[in-house]
Amino acid sequence: MEDFIPRLPIADIIDAFVSWLTSNLSGLFQFISIVLGGVVDGIEWVMLLLPPILLILLVGAIAWKTSRWRMAVFTVVGLLLIWNLGYWDHMIQTVALVLTAVFVTIVIGIPIGIWASQKAIVRQIVTPILDLMQTMPAFVYLIPAIFFFNIGVVPGVFASVIFAMPPTIRLTILGIQQVPSDLIEATNAFGSTTKQRLLKVQLPIAMPTIMAGINQSIMLALSMVVIAAMVGAPGLGTEVYRAVTQIKTGVGFEAGLAIVIIAIILDRITQNIGNKKQGGTQ
Repeated sequence: MEDFIPRLPIADIIDAFVSWLTSNLSGLFQFISIVLGGVVDGIEWVMLLLPPILLILLVGAIAWKTSRWRMAVFTVVGLLLIWNLGYWDHMIQTVALVLTAVFVTIVIGIPIGIWASQKAIVRQIVTPILDLMQTMPAFVYLIPAIFFFNIGVVPGVFASVIFAMPPTIRLTILGIQQVPSDLIEATNAFGSTTKQRLLKVQLPIAMPTIMAGINQSIMLALSMVVIAAMVGAPGLGTEVYRAVTQIKTGVGFEAGLAIVIIAIILDRITQNIGNKKQGGTQ
């Protein structure tokens, strides 16, 4: 094949582009690193400031408020188990990483989704990029993350954001596009501006779908914790990765079980918040 068609230098182009970014935007990456690191540390500090039992009861109360009593019981028992197994601090680190990644995903993803839902040309550009982000192996994101941010929690957040953002953007677009056309026509007939139509009609009706996208992003960000541990991100992923390298099945199962408990709690709470919003819009 190479005799007829020269090999395309894709790898060289990507390497040169990453090197250019690292050389010319080092100040920006340092600023991002400080901000993201500060957010993660701030969330950890707040959560560690509370005694574990108080935080467990607080999260249990949130689960009770958003879900049924069975979910509240599961939340309390699950968090007590994590505390008993000695993974409390690791769990806090993991939750801080995930919440930071999801916060960045929401801040960036929802505006892009709104923009793409209003402009067909933006949607045509964004869609293939989202396809690339979702299908590219997650390990690949760690390579430029290390170049940009060195090792630690920030490259883990960066890789988690890239991996977790597509569902938020896609479902924001979908939710806004699924708003009934007769409602749009009615708002236009009453002389509503684009901003009024978006804020008072489209976004409230699309909110359950947007919440479903945020829910999926949370799950994807949580699935990155073990991969992020490979670049120095602390948390439960570090324990799983250490168990793999040292062939400690029991430790790996315990840390994995803690991740599963956190995933179920976050999934059910955000899912039920979305369901309540859907019920409120009907």
